[in-house]
Amino acid sequence: MKKYLIISVIAAGVLTGCGADKKPGYSYMPDMTYSQAYETYASTSDLTKEGVFYNRKPVPGTVARGEDAEFVFTLAHDSAGYAQAAQLKNPLDSAGAAIDMKEAERLYLVNCGICHGAKLDGNGPLFNGGDGPFSAAPKNFMAADMKAMAEGTMFYSVTYGKGQMGSYASQISPKQRWEIIAFIKSKQGPATPAAGGAKTDSAAAKTVTKVDAKATAKK
Repeated sequence: MKKYLIISVIAAGVLTGCGADKKPGYSYMPDMTYSQAYETYASTSDLTKEGVFYNRKPVPGTVARGEDAEFVFTLAHDSAGYAQAAQLKNPLDSAGAAIDMKEAERLYLVNCGICHGAKLDGNGPLFNGGDGPFSAAPKNFMAADMKAMAEGTMFYSVTYGKGQMGSYASQISPKQRWEIIAFIKSKQGPATPAAGGAKTDSAAAKTVTKVDAKATAKK
């Protein structure tokens, strides 16, 4: 009798399991089981309505596990912080570590090339000479103003976002951001002085000298 009872219980369990897809039961933590994925730059207004603050950025002052403290970025996201960023130097240079430019190029192409282009000319697939989905041309890294831009200012812009470019702080680690900037600078070469800048200063100096000479002659 006991034998038949055991068989009946097993059969009932099998039959119940076969129909589990029709009535799976209850999830203890449904928000974990069926979590909603958020795409980059997607609106987080639904989270805000629920009282959840999320800006896709690391908590200020925190350092990722395995990340060196030298990559901590503390400048504020304001005009003062932007100005101070120009004084920042690439910590990878001071550390004397050899930068893997092949990896840096890969990081650039994956994260930046779609807008700024594989040739760093601001003509990536999203712009495509004005025929792409983005109507505004991304920055041309080979232009004189970008060659003259300090690497710290670039790091600030990638960290917080600038203009139509959003923050990449949640997608790229601080070390990777510096590697990308090192790659860009290696392709840019030395900064070119503004056309006519030195000549203009020289001409202005000569003009002042002539004016002073005339004033002296009159006296």
